[in-house]
Amino acid sequence: MKSNLSRAEALELLKKYNKEAFHLQHALTVEGVMRWYAEELGYGGDADFWAQVGLLHDIDFELYPEQHCQKAPELLREGGVDEETIHAVCSHGYGICCDVEPVHEMEKVLFAADELTGLIWAAALMRPSKSVMDMEASSVKKKFKDKKFAAGCSRDVITRGAQQLGWELNDLFEKTILAMRSCEAQIREEMA
Repeated sequence: MKSNLSRAEALELLKKYNKEAFHLQHALTVEGVMRWYAEELGYGGDADFWAQVGLLHDIDFELYPEQHCQKAPELLREGGVDEETIHAVCSHGYGICCDVEPVHEMEKVLFAADELTGLIWAAALMRPSKSVMDMEASSVKKKFKDKKFAAGCSRDVITRGAQQLGWELNDLFEKTILAMRSCEAQIREEMA
């Protein structure tokens, strides 16, 4: 698996349609999380591809939230993105806003981790450290059960994602926290 864009080209394409710091930080987070998962799950040779799919996964969300994962193929094709990347990007909206099913393990990881990174980040912002570095899965589990906390993060999608991977929710929480720890400093630097 290999994308036909460099990381710099993909970032430029993302920034063409995304200006808000929140959306850029989320894209960088999912990029870093996907890179970590690629390495962790034995796909190290495809880590750049996994990361780029994470970076571009919400390319259409800021400008076209009502057409999320439906407008993405057009924007990505205009940017010269290959079809394999387009399929992977759109698969995270399966059953929510599109019918592109996650097939590859990478697509299933994206489906599971995308929403969860939002929940974990919201929980981290409540901590004195404002960081995931001291976050534990038990804290995430507590916030996950509180439906009012980060209400925009779908618990159903996170649960379905864990099921697609054949993982327990707690395993998904623990791994995604570790993944977010691996890229937190770099994201803060890039966002500064």
